[in-house]
Amino acid sequence: MNTPSVAWRLFRRRRRRLNLALQGGGAHGAYTWGVLDALAGCEALAFEGLSGSSAGAVNAVLYAEGWRRDGRAGARRALADFWLTLAARVPSEWMVRGEGEQIALSPAAHWMMRWLGQFSPEQINPTNRDALRELLAEQVDFAALRAHSPFKLFIAATQVSSGKLRLFRETELTLDALVASTCLPRLHHPVTIGGEAYWDGGYAANPAVFPLVADCDSADILLVLLNPLRRHEPPQGVAAIDERTLELAFGAGLMREMAAIVQAGDVARGGWGRSWGFSGRLERRLNALRFHMIDTQDLASVQRGETRLIAHGPFLELLRDQGHARAQAWIAAHERDVGARTTVDLRRWFV
Repeated sequence: MNTPSVAWRLFRRRRRRLNLALQGGGAHGAYTWGVLDALAGCEALAFEGLSGSSAGAVNAVLYAEGWRRDGRAGARRALADFWLTLAARVPSEWMVRGEGEQIALSPAAHWMMRWLGQFSPEQINPTNRDALRELLAEQVDFAALRAHSPFKLFIAATQVSSGKLRLFRETELTLDALVASTCLPRLHHPVTIGGEAYWDGGYAANPAVFPLVADCDSADILLVLLNPLRRHEPPQGVAAIDERTLELAFGAGLMREMAAIVQAGDVARGGWGRSWGFSGRLERRLNALRFHMIDTQDLASVQRGETRLIAHGPFLELLRDQGHARAQAWIAAHERDVGARTTVDLRRWFV
């Protein structure tokens, strides 16, 4: 049997290169932990660009930091260290009732959240103590990552004054930038960078897909989504309506962006340049794009928006296992499609 040439092996490796778009969603980000753990374990897949907002941004940075230190094994270890340490440091037993997929906030936690809702973050936390900031400072060497990131990073934050999206690249990434991407305005002080105040990146893009189109070479983009793209029934009751409106607000940017990408692709494929046998760079790029998706549709554990606040160890581990299982199923079904074809019906979900 002939041994594959070096050129062929390199070609196959290039064909299997992915960009990752990681959605935010608080504690539900543990699902993405499981997805990334499975992807890192697939030697056939390589990665170029990672875009993330909020918990998606945290997962992207941890994945890159762990990979910088020790390749695939380091990426998996960094994610596990973060999520398990977070669960240990944030005592949440009193906040939860139920178990497994039936977990929810306890009555005491509901009362506390309503009470805290009457105050601003400055009143609740005048010293601006942030357990997440402290944990990230311990686990990520931002200076080393800026100098030697293994991936292109696009970390989203929202400018408070204008609502504009700010993307922090790997070469400018700081602890402040990452914390800004996770900053929920009812819970945390705004993060000031360069004289501008920033809130959670999910308000402007959750996650931003266009930088993976414009600034990466790989044509394959895997969307890892935490918010169900469709609900089967309209919400009933004040709490359910509030949860759904928040979900829609944090998903609106992605819906618009993906619809625009689909429509721009239609224009590119029907453009006059194509009929004459030539086209511009953007047109060629749009024609080449291939999209894939791992989501949480019909997953009972993430149906209640309130569980985004629960950093409860068994719940996080359940989400990790569910994300890992869905990613393994996607790998088994579609790993060979990377570099070859789109595997998700974008019109069904986004147009």
